[in-house]
Amino acid sequence: MNPLLLFVFVLAIFLGLELITKVPSQLHTPLMSGSNAISGITIVGAIVAAGEGGVLATVLGTIAVTAATVNVIGGYLVTERMLGMFKRGKDA
Repeated sequence: MNPLLLFVFVLAIFLGLELITKVPSQLHTPLMSGSNAISGITIVGAIVAAGEGGVLATVLGTIAVTAATVNVIGGYLVTERMLGMFKRGKDA
């Protein structure tokens, strides 16, 4: 594995953890909604990785596609629920 890629990967992990711990709970759902687009890109990359050939690439790519798909669906469900809280009731 390329050492530069490994360095970027480890740096992304630490940066992600720092950012996530600093986000207030009020901003979590709107940020999750925005991250759905990024997860969509992840799905495309995982499909490409799964099709590269080799058993390991196929297995890891399939796991990545599954995880990213669950993330996108969960994000949309949470966003829909959050937006439902702001809708006016029929009585109003």
